[in-house]
Amino acid sequence: MSRRGNNEGTVRKRPDGRWEARFSVDGRQRSTYARTRAEVVNKMRQAQRQADSGIPLSDERLTVGQFLASWLETYVRPSVRPSTYDSYEQHVRMHLTPTLGRLRLAKLSPAHVQAMMNAKLAAGLSPRTVLHIRSTLRRSLGQAVKWGLVPRNVATLVDPPKVTRYKVEALSAERATQIFAAVKGHRLEALFTVTLSIGLRQGEALALKWDDVNWTAAELKVHRALQRINGELTLIQPKSERSRRTIPLPSKTVEALRQHRARQGRERLLAGTDWKDEGFVFSTSVGTPMDGSNVTRIFQRLLKDAGLPPHRFHDLRHDCATLLLAQGVPMRVVMETLGHSQMSLTADTYSHVLPAMQRVAADRMDDILPG
Repeated sequence: MSRRGNNEGTVRKRPDGRWEARFSVDGRQRSTYARTRAEVVNKMRQAQRQADSGIPLSDERLTVGQFLASWLETYVRPSVRPSTYDSYEQHVRMHLTPTLGRLRLAKLSPAHVQAMMNAKLAAGLSPRTVLHIRSTLRRSLGQAVKWGLVPRNVATLVDPPKVTRYKVEALSAERATQIFAAVKGHRLEALFTVTLSIGLRQGEALALKWDDVNWTAAELKVHRALQRINGELTLIQPKSERSRRTIPLPSKTVEALRQHRARQGRERLLAGTDWKDEGFVFSTSVGTPMDGSNVTRIFQRLLKDAGLPPHRFHDLRHDCATLLLAQGVPMRVVMETLGHSQMSLTADTYSHVLPAMQRVAADRMDDILPG
């Protein structure tokens, strides 16, 4: 028997025993099938909800380019930070759509994905960049599977390119002293001191405002980051919930911040009416937020003038972690300080420091053992 329920379209049982639902979306007739009546009604309603939300329905004519465009606007833009959206959008616009966009989504195969990756590597893109492009495609196709547009994620069936992992070099106390000496007296000395002493990300450090400093408790509150989005420096939410953290400050870092505040006060007087009172701890000479690329250039110039080898600004964060671990600070404490989302991330990144930690542990055990 077949019958029609309210708002269900036409539901009938076929001669082969399967149930079929026929319904209209955007003026086009569609059909879906299932083994039971309840299942086919559920699939039809899900399809109708997808269409109402702007999600493309399964269609043999749907191309990869059309799907990716819909995925970016329907799923990615509302759910991720603007900087993450920009990264996905760039991968889609510059790499995925030009190479795979005309293919039917239903016909996309692992061979197509492999050919795309091979072409990008042959064109001179680094393995890491190609890895990120594949990751964007893999995530988008994962959503396509959830939406019922394809039965499998073909990007997961293609091995990622081999990427040489960036090796974090353990910073010696001597080299740390040399870096401090190189930046001493510069108007951004406190910025480099804070970054090295508590391991902030550059965007986190540049987003700090004086209200985030608790002078009485000698603590710093991290709850936002500064990034350039669509050409504008913008304050955004942190990477993860663990990135929101309060970090105790070493006494020398507190003193560096006090001296920096006094220096900033003098700059404010010099700027006069040109001063923009936005409350940033590390600002330009007129109080506006600082661009990270300019900070990096300043840091590299100071190192070069001091006769020191190049050192990435982000490496100051790594330096903080390796110095803490080498001094026997527990991995969990380092994880919380850096704002890592998982302990495994901290352990994997700084595994080369473990031998020094083991030596510290052995020496401390000597203090406990009798005789």
